[in-house]
Amino acid sequence: MLSFEQKLAIIESFAELERKDVSLGRVNFQYPGSVHDKKNVVYHLHPNGNGFAYAGLLPDCPADDKGFVNIRDLPEHELRSLIADSIRSLSTAAEPAQASGQPRSERWTGTGNQSLTLKFEDDFWYIFAGLNLDSVFETYEEAVEYLQEEGFSRS
Repeated sequence: MLSFEQKLAIIESFAELERKDVSLGRVNFQYPGSVHDKKNVVYHLHPNGNGFAYAGLLPDCPADDKGFVNIRDLPEHELRSLIADSIRSLSTAAEPAQASGQPRSERWTGTGNQSLTLKFEDDFWYIFAGLNLDSVFETYEEAVEYLQEEGFSRS
């Protein structure tokens, strides 16, 4: 296991990160250039060597419900790779509507002639019943799955 000082040296080698000392000797490293709300790349690095790195936008990376991975036992090359991938993921705005070729707005109908509108705005998929917000999803696929489970189909 890398020591606290070794981890600090590795993390501080990423010039785009800003160090923020927090309570109990712990240290956070933030990426101010993030295009997402999330700014912490390294969270609560503790003098005992424990800490977390953000991997919430990385596919196939086992993260907790807040998107973090424990870095306590990571070797140097894995820690460097994880931090670089995290910064890269926070640098890129996902554009599901453009990437998937899906339209920005769709009308869905259900039983009894109910009508819902699926719209992509501000990096999220919103489902509206008239002017009322029904649900919000991060991906088009999640929104479609929800609509289909509720008995709706594209108009």
